[in-house]
Amino acid sequence: MLRSSGASKPSFAKSSLDQSPLFAWFDRRVVPALRRFGDAPALVAIRRALPWSLIGLGAALPFFFILAPHRSGGFGAVFEGRMAFALLPSFAAMAIVLVFLLARELAVQLKITLTGMLIAAPAAFFLSPPPGAHSNALAYLHALGTVGLFLAIALALLCASLFVIVQRKAPQRWQAPLSFAVALAIVVIAGVLFRFHISPAQAIVVAVRPLSSLGDTYAALLAITVVETALWIAGVHGPATLAAIVTPIYLTLQLQNTAAFSNHLALPHVVVVSTFLFVFPGGAGATLPLVVLLLFSRAPRLRSIAKLTLLPAIFNLNEPLLFGLPVVFNPFLCVPFVLAPAVLATVTYLAMRIGWVHTPIFYLPSSVPTVVSTYLATLDWRAVILVLVNVIIAGAIYVPFVRAYDEHELRLSVHATPPC
Repeated sequence: MLRSSGASKPSFAKSSLDQSPLFAWFDRRVVPALRRFGDAPALVAIRRALPWSLIGLGAALPFFFILAPHRSGGFGAVFEGRMAFALLPSFAAMAIVLVFLLARELAVQLKITLTGMLIAAPAAFFLSPPPGAHSNALAYLHALGTVGLFLAIALALLCASLFVIVQRKAPQRWQAPLSFAVALAIVVIAGVLFRFHISPAQAIVVAVRPLSSLGDTYAALLAITVVETALWIAGVHGPATLAAIVTPIYLTLQLQNTAAFSNHLALPHVVVVSTFLFVFPGGAGATLPLVVLLLFSRAPRLRSIAKLTLLPAIFNLNEPLLFGLPVVFNPFLCVPFVLAPAVLATVTYLAMRIGWVHTPIFYLPSSVPTVVSTYLATLDWRAVILVLVNVIIAGAIYVPFVRAYDEHELRLSVHATPPC
């Protein structure tokens, strides 16, 4: 059997778009570089480890949901409060699982010492707590949830790089003792940094802090959009990382819009919390059209993931897609994941600033389906048209990259299928 059974299915990859000069240029110039980058052993290890690390997220989420403190109110408020409490510790559990899985995968892909990686990477990870993680176990898990995946990936790659250097530079007879020395040195250095409360995660917090000074401007909308999606690509929980910095400001601006509407005054602000409902249909990265495109993939794995993640994407929950596909550290999808929301932010800001669509009046949680939430936030039927246009624009941006990823996955499945 030389081709996957999914290859005969209808696909967006076989269409008149293939005759376009732009798509031909993309296939000739960009796709080979994406394939070379995507086939790098370290990225292969990340793509293999990330989906399995979802086991940690799935196991921890019900536990912390039940453990969440009691809140009064209706079902919706109680459910949302418990989920808000449980999400970050669950991502921390996912990161803990990931650091072990990734250490193993990197050892296999790079042909380095498995024992050394299983000692060094977890030790560096646990000795690099994020800021605010020193008071108790629950505070540690909440703080780790925002940047834990980034720490797991970055530190595992750093440890693997050191072992690769030893393996390539040292004589064969010295590789085993030097590998042990490298593992020991990593543990000692991580311990010293831990003693002085120094963590790589601190740099992220410091770097995004200036966003709080941008106010109600196009620069603010674009910067927050790009930073959030770029953080996700690196394995950092973008919304959680930015929440403490930008949410108080833009929620205040949102409430000022609500107060102005109540007093029959002009709405004073364009960039408020609910503006991002137009920018992220399907969740961070504007991934609703991505899921729809994957439904027509010729690669069976991609079609299966799309079917499983379509319903969550309608409710703007795309973590299963980000880590199950994965999108994180995926060279084929990282560009449109950042580019599409940036374009949608521009289109949305212009439409609202010109007055084609009302600026958001009310705050609505992002878990409400996009078409519904954008209308209810603005009370403007034109908001529905704007968000549908945004979905189409994002889909057009994703198309060439998804086609390339589809072909890449299909090539891998063909090579992995034994002849019959």
